[in-house]
Amino acid sequence: MKGMRGKLLKTLKSIPTITSLRHGLQVFQLNPTEKISIHKNQNFSAELVVKEVLKDEDTNLGFNVGHNESVTQPSFLDFDEEDEDENLPSLLDFEEKCPPGGGSYVILYSTSLTGIRKTYEDCRAIRFLLESFKVSVQERDVSMHMEFREELWSIFGNKVIPPRLFIKGRYIGGADEVVVLHEQGKLKKLLEGIPLDLSDSPCTVCANMRFVVCSNCNGSRKVFAVGDHETDELHIRCPECNENGLIRCSICW
Repeated sequence: MKGMRGKLLKTLKSIPTITSLRHGLQVFQLNPTEKISIHKNQNFSAELVVKEVLKDEDTNLGFNVGHNESVTQPSFLDFDEEDEDENLPSLLDFEEKCPPGGGSYVILYSTSLTGIRKTYEDCRAIRFLLESFKVSVQERDVSMHMEFREELWSIFGNKVIPPRLFIKGRYIGGADEVVVLHEQGKLKKLLEGIPLDLSDSPCTVCANMRFVVCSNCNGSRKVFAVGDHETDELHIRCPECNENGLIRCSICW
């Protein structure tokens, strides 16, 4: 540092005064269309000497500011969407368990009974998630139709409780599994290719209950016996409705 200061002092002493610099510059006023030319005196070269000294000292100190080098900012890896797609699950990753007639659809086994509060709330949560994606869903309420309950039990081989979600013949899981898939952004990927349901209003026939009261017996499950019967009973079991006196909605099914 002392050597650099000494060189600077010597160099500054050799710089001419402002008066001598003014005499060293000759300015000629030309025509308005011409440019102004400036002639430099030889003493003005002292400025170049100072720059050279500073440049040498900067080099000795490990700095290099004399060149206009292009500085490249550190590059960050961009988020690769293809890698993200590879991490998303496929329907082939899930167990093949196909409900009757559910090979190409989304099937949700649920219940509308409020006797067991947690089961009812879980069914509502899964139904809400599926409705948010605007996809077509076949909801099979095991409390309204015993046949659906038998289907669900036969698929698993034991008495399981809803909700249970199936997509194109693949078992996705119950409430906990489906909610986790949704939080991870994977449920949307599994629903790709499912027909959309863009209707904003409920069914005008069943109000989205998917069942209506039997028109043959008016929900009583009994009709008058017609013709010859082995027994003398006046009423027989209605052949058109289920155990609850309901039939499937002709629009929703």
